Amino acid sequence: MGVTNRSPEFLSKFPMGKVPTLETADGFCLAEGQAICRFVAESGSKSAQLLGTDTKTRAKIDEWACFAEQELTANTIPPLMMAVLKMYPYDEKRYDQCMGNMERAIKRVQIALEMGNRKFLVGEQLTLADIMVAGPLHLAGKYIMDEEMMKAAPALKGWLEGLWEVPEVKEAFGGLEFCETRVKN
Repeated sequence: MGVTNRSPEFLSKFPMGKVPTLETADGFCLAEGQAICRFVAESGSKSAQLLGTDTKTRAKIDEWACFAEQELTANTIPPLMMAVLKMYPYDEKRYDQCMGNMERAIKRVQIALEMGNRKFLVGEQLTLADIMVAGPLHLAGKYIMDEEMMKAAPALKGWLEGLWEVPEVKEAFGGLEFCETRVKN
C-alpha cells in the first residue's frame, strides 16, 4: 500500500488510488469495500440469502453494511496504521477517539444481538450484514478489541464465534483471534 496503488497503471483503473479494489477477468473495475462486497454477493448463487428478498430486509442489510464501513472500519484502521503498521505517527488523541468510537459501535452490535437472542444481524440466516460487520471486527479482535472490550459484549463474542462455525466464513477470513491487551504505541 502506498506504492502499487500509486502506480500509473493502478491509477488509470482506480483514479482515487484507494484500496480495496476489484478487477474482474473481463476488465470491470470497482472500488470501495461496500460496493465490492455487494457486487460479489449479487454475482453468486446465494445472492437472495446474502442480500435479502424484500425491500425492508435489503434496507437493514445496507444499514449494517454502512455501519461496518463508517463506524467499525473507520475506527479500526487508524489505530492499526499508527500502532501496528507504523505508517502514521502515533497520535494519542486520535487513537483514544477511535477506541471510544469502537466501544460505542461494539455496544450497538451487542444491543442488536441481545434483542431476541439473535444468531444473525438480519433475519434467520447469514447475510451480507453479518459478513460486513464481522470483517472489521475480525481485524480489530487481533489488535484492538481486547478482553476488556469483550467483557462488555458477550453476545457479540458469541455471534462472532458462531459465524466462524460457518465453513465459508472461516475459509474467507481465516482463524478468529482476540487479543488480551490492545496494541498501543
